[in-house]
Amino acid sequence: MTPSARIQAAIDLLDAIIASARDGGPAADTLIARYFKERRYAGSRDRRAVRDHVYDAIRRAAERPETGRAAMIGLALERPEVAALFDGSTHAPLPIEPGETGAAAGAVPGWLQPLLAEKVEQDALLGRAPVDLRVNRLKATLEAVAPLLPDAVPIAGLPDGLRLPEGFPVEQQAAWKDGLVEVQDAGSQWIAAACGVQPGMTVVDLCAGAGGKTLALAAAMGGPVAGRGTLIAADTIRSRLARLEPRAARAGATFIETMLLDQSHEARGLESLKAQVDVVLVDAPCSGTGTWRRNPEARWRLTPARLDRLVAEQARILDFAAPLLAPGGALVYATCALTEREGRGQIDAFLARHAGWTAEPIDLPVGRAHGAGRLLTPGHDGSDGFFFARLRRGA
Repeated sequence: MTPSARIQAAIDLLDAIIASARDGGPAADTLIARYFKERRYAGSRDRRAVRDHVYDAIRRAAERPETGRAAMIGLALERPEVAALFDGSTHAPLPIEPGETGAAAGAVPGWLQPLLAEKVEQDALLGRAPVDLRVNRLKATLEAVAPLLPDAVPIAGLPDGLRLPEGFPVEQQAAWKDGLVEVQDAGSQWIAAACGVQPGMTVVDLCAGAGGKTLALAAAMGGPVAGRGTLIAADTIRSRLARLEPRAARAGATFIETMLLDQSHEARGLESLKAQVDVVLVDAPCSGTGTWRRNPEARWRLTPARLDRLVAEQARILDFAAPLLAPGGALVYATCALTEREGRGQIDAFLARHAGWTAEPIDLPVGRAHGAGRLLTPGHDGSDGFFFARLRRGA
């Protein structure tokens, strides 16, 4: 592909990504992979260059552009070397016409600006994310793994955390294949630490998804098989839970139990656990505003109506999670979101609805106190953005 043809390919992909974001279709990575699967003639350099153009344009535009051409012209008007490739040659985009405007630049959609927590450094929300690892204590120690990954550096405050450069092919490394490490953002590792689980406990990861935090909890509950306790990964989507099984096998965490719940009838499926659980982690579905470094197109998918639905769903999950806790048990709430409604506001509302619960301080060397919980942000903590809180049920 010529450099100009790569620009046109990026425009074509951006058109598909914009339509998919508008209609709730596949994510950008899926569309990009599909695009090149159908175009075997594109070499690795072509694929890398087109992908970079696409993501540069996505990161630059806070609001969803009308067209892929508008998205790319916005980038081109800031980069003369890109603008020069709009030359009208074979397989190239038509020249940029006098007065033709591109998508406006910005980090945060205008409607969302006033809803973010005041402490969020917005200019850091779209930086390139490194590859963070958690050393799997069921199989290894950081001291044993570090020599296997000489490019990795320790993450301050995380005894099992290592950080690799953005784009590092960790899944090609023996340490990953052998289950010695898991790819996990530092923020997710700190949230797992905030759960304070120990061997012998009964623990439920209530929105487990593919089980990243479940595996971190499993490592904390390691030790003699007889003393591990019970760890349940629950979710309402079968395909997500199915992804946990091979990950758990690789990690040596085969004692994890899975529970598929019926959407909107979760309480019925959890009845046997009522007042029996020591720790419940609610890593709730959310806006994903804290993960824009990895998923910048998420800004194009979020709408006020969708945010309203997410906030209502978070509250619903908290309400059916609370009865699971034994007296003195801990409910840890987390969202990879940086809006006040999904974080501080959600916990304030829960405490107002539920008597006998208190928020307690979380002793971690990261984040900032924020209402009844803590706030992690890319700019302050170098991790994805999260709000999390730990609530204790009265004895």
